[in-house]
Amino acid sequence: MKQLNISIVLYKNNPAQITNLLNDILNNRNIELNFVYLIDNSPTDTLQSLTIINDKIIYLPSHNNPGYGIAHNQAIRHSINDNIDYHLVVNPDIRFKNNVLDTLIFFMEENPHTGLVMPKVCYPNGSIQYLCKLLPNPFNIFARRFMPKSYVDKMNYHYTMQWTKYEQIMPVPYLSGSFMLFRVSDLSKIGLFDERFFMYFEDTDITRRFYREGKAWFYPVVTVTHEHNQESYRSFKMLWVHIQNMIRYFNKYGWFFDHERRSINKNLYKQLTFDHKTQKNQDKI
Repeated sequence: MKQLNISIVLYKNNPAQITNLLNDILNNRNIELNFVYLIDNSPTDTLQSLTIINDKIIYLPSHNNPGYGIAHNQAIRHSINDNIDYHLVVNPDIRFKNNVLDTLIFFMEENPHTGLVMPKVCYPNGSIQYLCKLLPNPFNIFARRFMPKSYVDKMNYHYTMQWTKYEQIMPVPYLSGSFMLFRVSDLSKIGLFDERFFMYFEDTDITRRFYREGKAWFYPVVTVTHEHNQESYRSFKMLWVHIQNMIRYFNKYGWFFDHERRSINKNLYKQLTFDHKTQKNQDKI
């Protein structure tokens, strides 16, 4: 059985919320869970009490709040050094059933080209969160915040790949950092989270690098629930953090002249729309 490490980054979270997630993790019996790392960026150690739930829970305080990617990298390096097979990056506001982790690991075992997998993600009411995205351009980011809703809905239909219906296993160049299952050997080769990103766009960046190698996939056979707080939409401070990291991302890859982005988005759209039409025609036979 393959070994799994899990990392959860905390910041002043409700202990009950974390307890629910930890119970979900521990209820996944058909996995070889090594450790769950709680990397706490909070200014105090209040959440350390969560370690009493199970001796597999490791608490790593980080009071200077270095950021989301840096915090997860602390735990990922343990996975690399200890030769762990898989590493799950998961948000505190996620819930899932007891077959999710072993189903995802089985899929990755059966498909060795996969290095990063995200399941279908839903809101607590059961509606789909459209977290599979094409690579963003600056206008995508601007429009989602400042353009009329009617325009944004039309743009999002394409940008968040809603035309795929989220029903097929498919390669995706931008997966959400709320739930990312990595093959650790691929993390060693492709790289960890880019620590220049404090928060936001670190998931865009790492998925893009995995996608280049054909290793970033969406697997809708299993579903997790995500509360999805969208802090940057409710807090001016987090909006400013979002803007700063957006600038870092586009400085890294290019603002309006990103030939790789254009090629990836164009070719993936052609591939998936062709696959979808082919499947529909086969269903009619």
